[in-house]
Amino acid sequence: MVSFKARRREPELVSPARPTPRETKALSDIDDQHALRYYETVIGFFRRFHGHSDGPEDLPKVVRAALAETLVYYYPVAGRLREEAGAKLVVDCTAEGVVFVEADADVRLEDFGEPLLPPYPCVEELLCDPGDTKDVIGRPLLLMQLTQLKCGGFVAGFHMCHSIADGFGIIQLMITIAEMACGAEAPSILPVWKREILSTRRHSSPTPAITYPNPSYEPLLNSLDYDSDDVMLSTPLEEMVVDYFVFGPREIKALESHVRGYLAPPATSFELLTAVMWRCRTIALGYKSSQPVRLMITMNARGRWNRHTLIPWGYYGNAHFSPIVELTVDELCRQPLLDTIELVRRTKLSVTKECMESMVETIASLRERPCADPARMYEVSDTKWIAAGNGLQLGWAEYVGGGIPVAGDLTSKVGSDHMRCKNQDGEDSTVVSMLLPRPAMERFTKEMSVWLNKHDEKNLIIQSSL
Repeated sequence: MVSFKARRREPELVSPARPTPRETKALSDIDDQHALRYYETVIGFFRRFHGHSDGPEDLPKVVRAALAETLVYYYPVAGRLREEAGAKLVVDCTAEGVVFVEADADVRLEDFGEPLLPPYPCVEELLCDPGDTKDVIGRPLLLMQLTQLKCGGFVAGFHMCHSIADGFGIIQLMITIAEMACGAEAPSILPVWKREILSTRRHSSPTPAITYPNPSYEPLLNSLDYDSDDVMLSTPLEEMVVDYFVFGPREIKALESHVRGYLAPPATSFELLTAVMWRCRTIALGYKSSQPVRLMITMNARGRWNRHTLIPWGYYGNAHFSPIVELTVDELCRQPLLDTIELVRRTKLSVTKECMESMVETIASLRERPCADPARMYEVSDTKWIAAGNGLQLGWAEYVGGGIPVAGDLTSKVGSDHMRCKNQDGEDSTVVSMLLPRPAMERFTKEMSVWLNKHDEKNLIIQSSL
């Protein structure tokens, strides 16, 4: 892998280009989860069109001005978080600004690999230092680094406080910056706050008691057994390894061959990959047959499945729910793959209007009870929708890749992200991150190779240098 050092200028604060309202805004109960008090990371790679002469000569100046203009519309992002009584977060819209860092690096876009896939070499050089990523009170809510490359391409790296926006919201903000950099007078997607739509209606108590816990969260509430028998929790992060598994049309076809003709409607790639990887991961981690294992599916409420609680177009707050399913190791690993896929599907479909309202109340009640990673939990997020695609066209440059650059982020070791990519043959594919102790990763890769009918498991993965 290529190795390089970025030359960074001094960080500067960028404030809204014009006066903005000075007010205090409440977050939703979904935003206010203790687990979201950290900085989420998103990165985007851009290639200049060959022979295109319309691009700005001073790119950092244009982007800085576009960021300032964007903050006029997203003015809460230029404010600061404050904690009120009952551990409730609010954002003071103070227009203090966000962090912007200009940088350049002696590396070309093609040096990051063809096709452009994670793990990205020296990714820490493309992101400014956010400090303590779990310290969000009274600090800038967005930190952006713009790194210019030798080839004329550039990389935009973002750290954004997850309490303010989810991945969809960050991409929406990035699109607005791109539009403003191209001279737009206003965003094509006007931002919407309206955090009350995902807040509990019971205002009598800042931390309402759970009268009827949502069934999808009962495994979490009843199993806060942070015992050391889970190797995922007891293994230090430095003794773990991150690998990325690429699934193109051939790999998906190989997995479908195990259930073809038995599933109606056919499984989505997310359902199929989640079912197989959960089983392989469980076996690789060596849990006892009688122990319960849990699958948590983080679902974007803006999805087509949600016809009952419509999220307004332009809403950039957190809009996701995470139903959990639980069964024993023996039940999971002995049942046919078809049954595991159906279990994944039922878990997704369990999020009804009543379920969402109950989840909001459950989450609100847990605000002052921060939870660590529960034992034997596998959390999966389908972030393929996060790919900006044509939404980040700049006229003189194109978005060519990116997404979430770090697997097993600094707040959790149980997560796995499904991201969109191109494989070696240029085909639309899915790349899935996996964080495991090194011996478990070796077992996991062998298990996956069996399902994929491959004899050389080394061809399955892109190994990280982390």
